[in-house]
Amino acid sequence: MLNDANLIRIRALNDVARARGQSLAQMAIAWALRDPRITSVLIGASSVAQLEQNIAALDHLDFTPDELAHIDRYAVEGGIDLWRAPATA
Repeated sequence: MLNDANLIRIRALNDVARARGQSLAQMAIAWALRDPRITSVLIGASSVAQLEQNIAALDHLDFTPDELAHIDRYAVEGGIDLWRAPATA
């Protein structure tokens, strides 16, 4: 389901996260929490280590206008249908 255009977007968002000193997941959590209308964010953690990594997003919740502009540029609808069965060869 991933195509070249979506991979470019993911890599660009990962670059923004890395520049912020965060993983892509941490940046996504921080990004969602910046909206005052959002009171909670559901995270999936299968280990204590993952939970701790996700909670570390709270250490860096602020975004510069430039970071938000980059995120807005690349965080767009990618046409991925999560409900579609994968193609088989």
